[in-house]
Amino acid sequence: MPPCLDVYVWVPEQSPAVFGRFIDSYVNVDEPGDERLHAFTRVHVLGIADDADDNALDELRSEDGDDAFTLYLRARDHYQAMITITRDGATVLGLSVDAPDDLQETLRQAEQLVEQLRQEFSAPAGRAGVELPPAGDRCEWHEEALVLLRTGELAAP
Repeated sequence: MPPCLDVYVWVPEQSPAVFGRFIDSYVNVDEPGDERLHAFTRVHVLGIADDADDNALDELRSEDGDDAFTLYLRARDHYQAMITITRDGATVLGLSVDAPDDLQETLRQAEQLVEQLRQEFSAPAGRAGVELPPAGDRCEWHEEALVLLRTGELAAP
C-alpha cells in the first residue's frame, strides 16, 4: 500500500455545526470503521450524550489525563477522515489521500483539498504531509517535522 498524504485544517472552535457538516460530507457513516463515531455524534453534534458515550470517548484519550483525542474514520471519497479535539479548544479536521509515486502531483491535489476544506470550514490554516499525525494543540500545529505543505496562519492565542 502506498503511503498516505494527510491533509488537515485548523478550526479555532469546537462547533456542533462544523462536526456535523464534516461527518455528513466526508465520513462513511454506514461503515465508519470506528463505532465510537456514534458516541462522538451524540456528544459533540447532538448534545444528547449519556455515560456510555462519555466512556467510549474516554477510550480515545491518553492515560495521562490529556483531553485531546483523534477519531480515525473511513472516509467516503478519501482513504481516511480524522477529527481531532485539541487541548486548547480547537478542532483539527483531516483527510488522507493515497500518495503514489508522483509526490509533486499529490501535493498539488493536497493544496487544492486544503483550500477547499479551509473555505468550507472557515479554517484559517491548513497543512499536509506524508503520514503526518494530527496536531493535538497549537504548538504541535507549528512543528515543522513531516510538514510538506502549509497554508494560512493561526492568529496569536
